[in-house]
Amino acid sequence: MMASRSEEITDLIYEFSKSQYRAKEVTPWVERIEKRYLELFERDYKYSIIHNTNGEVCGHYPRKIVFLEYESSDNNKESFESTVQISKLQDLVNRSKMARCRGRFVCPVILYNGKHVCRSSTLAGWGELYGRTGYNYIFSGGSDDTLADAEEVLEDDCAVRNDSQLFDKVRGSDIKLLKYLSVHYICDLMVEKKKVKFGLNVTSSEKVDKAQRYADFTLLSVPYPGCEFFREYKDRDYTAEGLVFNWNQDYVDAPLTIPDCFTRNLNTNWSEYQSWDLVQQTQNYLKLLLHIINSDDESGLLVHCISGWDRTPLFVSLLRLSLWADGAIHASLEPSEILYLTIAYDWFLFGHMLPDRLSKGEEIFFFCFNFLKHIVCETFSVKKKQRRKNSQFKDADFTVDDLCQLKDTSASSLLAEATDLITTGPQASSGRKGMPLSSNSVLWTRPITSEERIPNVIAEASPLGSFKSSSSSSSNHSDQNLSRTGSTPLAVPGRRPIVEYARSGSSLSTDYGSWQIVSGCGSIHDLPPVPSESPLPFSFQDEGPSGRMCTFVPERQVRLEAVRELFLSAYSSTVGLKSSSPSPSGAISGLLEQFARGVGLRGTNAII
Repeated sequence: MMASRSEEITDLIYEFSKSQYRAKEVTPWVERIEKRYLELFERDYKYSIIHNTNGEVCGHYPRKIVFLEYESSDNNKESFESTVQISKLQDLVNRSKMARCRGRFVCPVILYNGKHVCRSSTLAGWGELYGRTGYNYIFSGGSDDTLADAEEVLEDDCAVRNDSQLFDKVRGSDIKLLKYLSVHYICDLMVEKKKVKFGLNVTSSEKVDKAQRYADFTLLSVPYPGCEFFREYKDRDYTAEGLVFNWNQDYVDAPLTIPDCFTRNLNTNWSEYQSWDLVQQTQNYLKLLLHIINSDDESGLLVHCISGWDRTPLFVSLLRLSLWADGAIHASLEPSEILYLTIAYDWFLFGHMLPDRLSKGEEIFFFCFNFLKHIVCETFSVKKKQRRKNSQFKDADFTVDDLCQLKDTSASSLLAEATDLITTGPQASSGRKGMPLSSNSVLWTRPITSEERIPNVIAEASPLGSFKSSSSSSSNHSDQNLSRTGSTPLAVPGRRPIVEYARSGSSLSTDYGSWQIVSGCGSIHDLPPVPSESPLPFSFQDEGPSGRMCTFVPERQVRLEAVRELFLSAYSSTVGLKSSSPSPSGAISGLLEQFARGVGLRGTNAII
């Protein structure tokens, strides 16, 4: 079954990379996708359908748009009673399509605690309202199917052209739809106040509506780089760390604007957003969106960029996967199923132009799923953070956040202390108290003796005690905005603690043996065991001479890493990853090298 589901994802990505979805061009393959995503939604929800049969509402929206109404359960699996007037909703959709760029109206896509997370494009400007056919042609570089839609669009234009209150009418319909969906928060990802093309304002946005029609909504301007920026991500061998957007470009004029009620609760210095790299910026924006939908029990959220098919699916997909990893939505879906759902529905059927983006090297689609490694920490969880108490922990209570921060401990400091222990014994660590504290270290709630210390990142050690480390430019990027305080770095246990930790009956050798790097997914292999009464969050089992110790890995991390691994395997075998600047030694650098090792691919046809 797992093999067939992996093949299902591989086939989906392959077909997606070859053609862009259009509602008027239905193939048997598209019909199979439609059937599949409806089955996946039906597992956990009761829903109605907003009809867009031939793309009459929007040419690049699904033909069957799912309106999730409530979660299903064993008690209501068979029965269904709609909570909305679907005919009224359909009418509001039809009336509001003119208000937004390309007719990409406000569309609910995620249901979380009874609240809708919606997506759309930005507001249409004069250029589109009075000539959408020509506008579409210019805006899309002549590649859109504008001639086929010309007659219908012109009829719509004529219906409102003589209305002196044009904007009041079309934007009024948009506002009615937003309120019907109980949306109160609007997050605009545009880096512009208005999109300018050939010197003309071709689109607008809620944040610059002069008539203040959207004054009843909470508007957030969270500028995020467009798909063009992700060419640089690809050119840097798919490495987002250290990649900073140039905010001094002429067309970038949208400020970061977030209400104080959100900024003061996130422990983030938002004034530094222009210095964040792509990882930090995406992490902080996702935390903001999660905080918004978790802070209000009644109001929904709208996320949009310009056209709503690059940055918008990026954050919609990350929201869906993050909430799923917490068990908050799509509770019955497995990793392969949630991956299929978000690729098929959030990306393909909402019109992402993957073939065009791939031809230009704009790897925003790949970035989305590779980025999952940066949000495995409980910092991004919507669950209440509770201390995990266990008899094994005794005096110390470790939260999951503590463990995530432990993972971020400075590797260089650990290696330095490990060397001291190898050469001079455990007592050497006490002599380091006068040294400056590492900025990445974590202050625990009680003192930890040298015998109790276990490293988070462990270098390979030869029997002679010489250590060497290995790292990747694409290793997990920790949350940069967690408040940390210094402490003495955790030490690699010396010979004596290893002997003491050996359980009776174990055949573990007292030699140091082979120490290996903690993998990106948090597993530790070939390490000596620790006793059951250890206060550290490790489990262990006897496996012959080498023994094995495994870290406690939160379920959230396991689920997200499973999704990422499935995606990387399917993407590599179909689209492929291309290194733009091979290293002098001929080795694939950055993510490519890490990916080949982590997923276990072999040969040259998968990664080129």
